[in-house]
Amino acid sequence: MSTSTPRATALRAAALLATTALALTACGSGDPSDGTGPAAATARIPTTDVVSGVTKDPAAAKLLPAGVRARGSLSLASSVGSPPSATYLPDGRTLAGQDIDFADAVGKVLGVRIKREVAGFEAILPALGSGKYDLGTGNFGVTDERRRTIDFVTYVNDGQGFAARKDSPLRKVTSLRQLCGLTVATGAGTTFETTLEENAHLCKEAGKQPYDVKTYAEQGALWISLQQGRSDVVMSTVNGLRYAVKQQPGLRFLNEFKRLDVGFAFKKGTPLAPAVRAAVNRLKKDGTYDRILKKWGTGPSAIATSRISPPEVK
Repeated sequence: MSTSTPRATALRAAALLATTALALTACGSGDPSDGTGPAAATARIPTTDVVSGVTKDPAAAKLLPAGVRARGSLSLASSVGSPPSATYLPDGRTLAGQDIDFADAVGKVLGVRIKREVAGFEAILPALGSGKYDLGTGNFGVTDERRRTIDFVTYVNDGQGFAARKDSPLRKVTSLRQLCGLTVATGAGTTFETTLEENAHLCKEAGKQPYDVKTYAEQGALWISLQQGRSDVVMSTVNGLRYAVKQQPGLRFLNEFKRLDVGFAFKKGTPLAPAVRAAVNRLKKDGTYDRILKKWGTGPSAIATSRISPPEVK
């Protein structure tokens, strides 16, 4: 369930813009049954119910703090951008995505209601620290920098990758030096922006023109910048890039650059982590985990077991 505040309404409109940007550029040669054809503007966002049959696991629920069990709910902040992580269905109200399904399924395993509120990606982690929410989702990559102030419970492995127009000379990015002199579009406040900023010195050291980083708060604007030639390459999540380029003509996925575990985010020192980890592992055991990944086409992102704040994947 999402909020109906003015901020939430604005965020919903932005998310719809991102989805519309994909729909307007959908491939004309795809098979409508696989969500890539022109007749599949809504079908491309799967709506199969893979969560309602999940039942409570008393052992996992017992790990919840007594106060949470008493109130019977968890407050969750969701960043909504584009599929497969989280988006809106065409009605503009119903949320769908891998993050949505995993959070709802975890709530069922723990026997608590998920009180979801839509929030901006950049606002969620600070809000967790202040205690505004119990947990957050936003395809948050687990990095050593974030682990200093945030706890995570992992549920998939995603990572960093690149996409470009088909007329780009880029075929595979194995070093950020290959981006020197180019304009790189990425999401604001993301690990991608951090990676690019931290490695900006590489071009100077190589005696090359620096790359220009353009950040966007909304996915729709990011993809439009690439389509219109205002950026040369997009750096984003591997799953998000693969999903997007299947539905946009003239673009292609380049390659994975770095893998990262992705997790539910919590305030540092949270007592909720053991219960949520147990819930994710229960979902793996009963088959719900695989059904969620199959629904969203993200099978390669499966993890062997959920962990609490593991070291960054190097």
